[in-house]
Amino acid sequence: MKLDAIDRRILLALQRDARLTNVELADEVGLSPSPCLRRVRLLEGAGVIRGYHATLDRAGVGLGLTIFVSIKVERHHDQQANAFREAVVALPEVISCHLVSGEADFLLQVVVPDLAAYERFLLGTLLKLPGVADIRSNFAIQTVKAESPLPLSHLQNP
Repeated sequence: MKLDAIDRRILLALQRDARLTNVELADEVGLSPSPCLRRVRLLEGAGVIRGYHATLDRAGVGLGLTIFVSIKVERHHDQQANAFREAVVALPEVISCHLVSGEADFLLQVVVPDLAAYERFLLGTLLKLPGVADIRSNFAIQTVKAESPLPLSHLQNP
């Protein structure tokens, strides 16, 4: 889907505040409500807008520890790789998982209440995942920047 300047303004506004009403959004981007809603629906249908969510304070909901876990797998054949991916996707403690290059094969972001909970998760779950050869854990001491809007400056204004 080719995005124009109005689409870009819609995306920027929704990233800033996804609770805008269609009327508020239309006013902000300079459209009337009907064409604005049509554009939002097109962006949703094309998968550009994948969903809407509330950003929660992790500590406020009892998930005060964030860990970045590097995982090296034994082999990369399809069956084992798919089993590993399926297992990771099913873990609610894993809030993101990336296939990466470098020393590790996967980088996971894990949130748990505390160190004891992570120990249980590591020993009882992560070490038992299919094909895991090595795990390295890095604990977040302080979050400097998180969950920022995507930088859309590469989308040129016509």
